[in-house]
Amino acid sequence: MVHNKLQKIWYGGDYNPEQWDEATWDEDIRMFKLAGIDVATINVFSWAIVQRGEDTYDFTFLDEMMEKLYKNGVYVCLATGTGAHPAWMAKTYTDILRTDFDGRKRKFGGRHNSCPNSPTYRKYASRMAEKLANRYQNHPALVLWHVSNEYGGYCYCDNCTTAFRQWLKRKYDSLQAVNKAWNTNFWGHTFYDWDEIVLPNGLSEEWGSGRNTNFQGISLDYRRFQSDSLLTCYKLERDAIRKHDQQIPITTNLMGLYEELDYFSWAKEMDVISWDNYPSIDTPESLTAMTHDLMRGLKSGQPFLLMEQTPSQQNWQPYNSLKRPGVMRLWSYQAVAHGADSVLFFQLRRSVGATEKFHGAVIEHVGHEHTRVFKETSKLGNELMKLDNRIIGSRVTAKVAIVFDWENRWGVHLSSGPSVALDYVTEVHKYYEVFYDNNIPIDLIGTDENLENYDVVIAPVLYMIKEGYATKVEEFVEHGGTFITTFFSGIVNENDLVTLGGYPGQLRNLLGIWVEEIDALPPNQKNQIVMKKSWGKLEGSYTCNLLFDLLHTEGAEVLASYGSDFYRGMPVVTKNHYGNGEAFYIASSPDKEFLSGFLKNICAEKAITPLVKTKPGVEVTKREMGETAYLFVLNHQNHPAYFDLGEIQAVDLLSGSTFTGECSIDAKDVLVLQQSTKVN
Repeated sequence: MVHNKLQKIWYGGDYNPEQWDEATWDEDIRMFKLAGIDVATINVFSWAIVQRGEDTYDFTFLDEMMEKLYKNGVYVCLATGTGAHPAWMAKTYTDILRTDFDGRKRKFGGRHNSCPNSPTYRKYASRMAEKLANRYQNHPALVLWHVSNEYGGYCYCDNCTTAFRQWLKRKYDSLQAVNKAWNTNFWGHTFYDWDEIVLPNGLSEEWGSGRNTNFQGISLDYRRFQSDSLLTCYKLERDAIRKHDQQIPITTNLMGLYEELDYFSWAKEMDVISWDNYPSIDTPESLTAMTHDLMRGLKSGQPFLLMEQTPSQQNWQPYNSLKRPGVMRLWSYQAVAHGADSVLFFQLRRSVGATEKFHGAVIEHVGHEHTRVFKETSKLGNELMKLDNRIIGSRVTAKVAIVFDWENRWGVHLSSGPSVALDYVTEVHKYYEVFYDNNIPIDLIGTDENLENYDVVIAPVLYMIKEGYATKVEEFVEHGGTFITTFFSGIVNENDLVTLGGYPGQLRNLLGIWVEEIDALPPNQKNQIVMKKSWGKLEGSYTCNLLFDLLHTEGAEVLASYGSDFYRGMPVVTKNHYGNGEAFYIASSPDKEFLSGFLKNICAEKAITPLVKTKPGVEVTKREMGETAYLFVLNHQNHPAYFDLGEIQAVDLLSGSTFTGECSIDAKDVLVLQQSTKVN
């Protein structure tokens, strides 16, 4: 949802003019024009400047900056500034300060040190948002409202204790229901009064910074509660803005695979998804692509905003490598290729001091335009102007979906066994990577998403089956869909209570199997997946590791069996016909060779083909609008590469060159190929 004041891909980023004098502002704006920057996010951390006391507000600085930017052709994404409360507020109202996992009350300092259940914080944050909206609602520079900044972190204070008990009362109605949901007869935990419930932290049920818990039920609910609490803070500011401005979109910047918040529930309250992309030098390009697709999937494929990325390097990773020449441009287009309608940076000018002084910026400490980073930034800005409005609003479409669920992720990671090496994101990425390598579009979806538009749905490690979800999957398969799930699936309900009667619980009938035991071995110890007969290019033996389900068939066909250990010969890969569709179960974590062959066979049966044939390291995606399709070809390698368009004829919007048949692309280069007629 890009606002119609600026019908192009937005280009710019976070700007902190409060850290500089007026002469520097003028020089910055001169350089913004050189770089093609047309959107600046301001006021992200200016609460202490705008509100200097209980009832003392001074908007002089913001007034001047809004006018100055607009007069010079730069639109504004206006933040509410509530990501860090002022020192005077913490001094006067100590309830605003968080208590950490180990029960220590924080002092003023850092950022995100506000308790989300503090009445003080909620009152002043929403008041600030309303005052800003009342003042700037009709300002011609305004294109987006940015609430707070990178919400995250849990609190364990008295405010949260009281609010958590109230949250539980609303959810369960009675203590009897709480005791049942949490299985409190275990270890004598039965509660007879709401005040007996204490928060699950390092002083009670959890240890290892929250990675371990004695009672999964309370720990799961506390994560839901904290996610809801922070979301309530967002909604209070959003609603305060909406009292005065019903037009300008409202967002907050998410953090991709960040574990602590359920972004699918957040997405329902946001006008447009925006997120901050900070891969390291060794992050697989496929993992970054998967995260873009997840952010796009939060709102059923709606284009999103790339709110932050660095033009050069981070400051907070163990090894803050520079982006090599061409990589900033390449990764920016990767975001656009997966659905972004903006390319925004943190930051536009490097800070002179404090923790982010070595975080990259468009304008470096040297202060002029004669730097490698600025030259690359200017080149990209000019290209985005050349693209004009042709890309914005177009969408990625896919016939394959992977299910990603934050509550399921919490459940997997909080489970006391079977393996410390089991990582939910890693297993999801293994499946995603095969489609990425083969240039097959894929959506990442939540459990609320309609499955009708997909031919194949994959749910790796679907440990938690929420109410009604098994029925949804059964209906999908019954009507001809293909469903694939894996080991450690169908184990528990949403309260982390085991579904009795044999794993995989509610999925047992759909899959035609039951799992008797689960073996867990160190990751370096392998077993084998031995094919019963050849299937496509799958034949012979492959390796698997991590977890090993010992299963029995109940109508399912055995495609492969284990090759060693005492369960040699037991099924490891099965297929079950259900209605007009099929459901597959993979009982261990397979090697890439097996998974690649397996998923290629699935795609062949469903007539799902790659967008374009390429060599490894060349990524292809497609965005569509009406009858027009845009193919993005990205070469992540350090050498030229080839790809084959076949009979497709397309024009590169960046160079004007025409491409068809076998084509070449330079190292770290990008092509944006427009097809006049949509090609399937």
